[in-house]
Amino acid sequence: NVILADEINRAPAKVQSALLEAMQERQVTIGGESHRLPQPFFVLATQNPIEHEGTYPLPEAQLDRFMLKVLVGYPRRDEERTILARSLDGDEPTIRPAADAADLAQVVRSASDVRVDERLREYIVRLVEATRDPGRYRMPELEPLIEFGASPRAATMLAQAVRAHAFVEGRAYTLPEDVKELTPDVLRHRLVLTYEAEAQGVTADEIIERLLESVGIP
Repeated sequence: NVILADEINRAPAKVQSALLEAMQERQVTIGGESHRLPQPFFVLATQNPIEHEGTYPLPEAQLDRFMLKVLVGYPRRDEERTILARSLDGDEPTIRPAADAADLAQVVRSASDVRVDERLREYIVRLVEATRDPGRYRMPELEPLIEFGASPRAATMLAQAVRAHAFVEGRAYTLPEDVKELTPDVLRHRLVLTYEAEAQGVTADEIIERLLESVGIP
């Protein structure tokens, strides 16, 4: 039910294409025969942002299939102590099953009951729209920096992520703070920046921060 694609940008195009089918169609095709994947089905992927030699950049269509792109920085001091202790002392963490497929399916159904009111839905739509037409939201300075804004899938993914976040927090309703917290993770891999933005060293996260500052909550 869960696939971990480690260093996915080292996979050649054919492998990436097969993964794309699995993520979008929930099936894989082998020898012309399609096989449905079990539900629920999740794909987690990692990539090294530093190394480029021997890698194959993921096309925008494949990136768009991922709900979130989470940046992992350096560990905290206490975390690094734990890593060091496990390395030196040979401590292997004990892994126990936390849930089975049926439990996960029930969690998904329960999270779908979390309410996203009309004001937050409109806020999500405006944030996504602002990536395509920043001038409409009084940010004309961003127009030369964004080649392509977020796809229609972005609004759906952001709403689902917000709903799941509220569920994990133990709430049956969503808040504007949920949207603001998750917008960078949902949008950063969906913005295609211009060469001008790259020349200026402008990042997707900086543009998203500007969007959150300028787009008001209805």
